[in-house]
Amino acid sequence: MNLVQRVEHWGDTHHPQWLDILRIALGVFLCYKGVEFLTNMSGMLALMTTKMSFGSFTSVLMSNYISFAHILGGILLILGVLTRFACILQIPILIGAIFFINASPDMYRPFSQMLLAIVVLLLLVLFLIVGNGRLQFLKFSEK
Repeated sequence: MNLVQRVEHWGDTHHPQWLDILRIALGVFLCYKGVEFLTNMSGMLALMTTKMSFGSFTSVLMSNYISFAHILGGILLILGVLTRFACILQIPILIGAIFFINASPDMYRPFSQMLLAIVVLLLLVLFLIVGNGRLQFLKFSEK
């Protein structure tokens, strides 16, 4: 085994179970937010057009990307398949949410969306590094 395979094997054998539960909970939350964005598309479009100066086509394209990336990424995180790919899809969205959408005067209120976006971003970076873990609902065939 080369070094990368040994590190991956060590990570699989020493991966705590609570990280898998946290990954699944994050996936459920992202799916929920994706469905919420789809049901409230007009509100998200209004917020995006007031904060950023894009054309209407670009705003609609970005809002659809955000919704479907949350749903697809959430499903992939729940199943434990392509976890790093799902995290890579989500990270630009959360960075944009932190810097553009949540940068408002009321971001220091106790129940601000800023803290939630930062926590989700940190969890996505964690699972980008750690990977999917042992609990997977779909496994690819191993060599």
